[in-house]
Amino acid sequence: MTNITVLGAGAWGTAFGQVLADAGNDVTMWAIEPDIVADINENRRNSARLPIVDQLPERMHATGDRAEAVRDAEIVVVAIAAQFARVALEEFRGLIPSDAVVVSLMKGIERSTDKRMDEVVTEALELPLERFAAVSGPNLSKEVAQRQPAAAVAASVSREVAEKVAAAATNAYFKMFVSSDVVGVEMCGSLKNVTALAVGMARGAGYGENTAAMIQTRGLRELTVLGSALGAQKETFFGMAGVGDLITTCGSPLSRNYTFGANLGKGMSVEEATAASNGVAEGVPTVSAVVALGEKYGVPTPLASAMQHVLEDGISCAQMLSELFADGDVDE
Repeated sequence: MTNITVLGAGAWGTAFGQVLADAGNDVTMWAIEPDIVADINENRRNSARLPIVDQLPERMHATGDRAEAVRDAEIVVVAIAAQFARVALEEFRGLIPSDAVVVSLMKGIERSTDKRMDEVVTEALELPLERFAAVSGPNLSKEVAQRQPAAAVAASVSREVAEKVAAAATNAYFKMFVSSDVVGVEMCGSLKNVTALAVGMARGAGYGENTAAMIQTRGLRELTVLGSALGAQKETFFGMAGVGDLITTCGSPLSRNYTFGANLGKGMSVEEATAASNGVAEGVPTVSAVVALGEKYGVPTPLASAMQHVLEDGISCAQMLSELFADGDVDE
């Protein structure tokens, strides 16, 4: 049994908290919203963020007090919206025990700095990389919350840390694999959201399987080439955190990024799609960050560039696909 704190009681944070509790750990949920804290403690529910769960495990409780939340934590899991992570985590600097491991569930690139979440977390908390792990995989929060079989990858430069996180999160329905490729797992989790936006847009516009498969394939190549330029291992992109997450995110209306893209494909503006999507679509701010990283490392990013034109210039799905077709003549 491990004392684990989850920072952020959104849908995924709460679902992962349940995974951890089901694995036999004592889980403290930290939430800034008093009503969510009260709901978890008094009703064993998170009606606002994860209403699909009727009763959370007895091993889960919540607090809104930062110091109390992390005081006895052996593992601290961060499940905060990527674009707000740095500011939120700075409030915890100096509070987290000096031997605790910090785990990021976040998938995104910080818009203001173009930095990955491993960089954001370690900088905000002044944390050595050896105490950090990134978790990513094909994990739709509602399906995990229903205890459907699923898996993910825990990546750390420390094998011991990766294995500690994997052991804490593995139970009868959830399997955690380990990896040393932090950069690769981070890039997979971030860049696949851009592809999901494009696939969703094509679906919303009425295109079928051929178009979706084409976009996913070109998206996989784009994120693999860019990730490799940043030092990631190519094998990571063809595993659970790469292809696995890409398939899930691009193929389900439960994906916020897919849904956001689908609304764009149906003719909604970015503002209308934002209002209709009921949650943060991390792929939206990630698009421009991917383009910037591509320019920095000399890697073409035709899919991200086309989606940037969608978001910033309002081009149609047909125009987006036309731009994607202009991407070279070699399939590799």
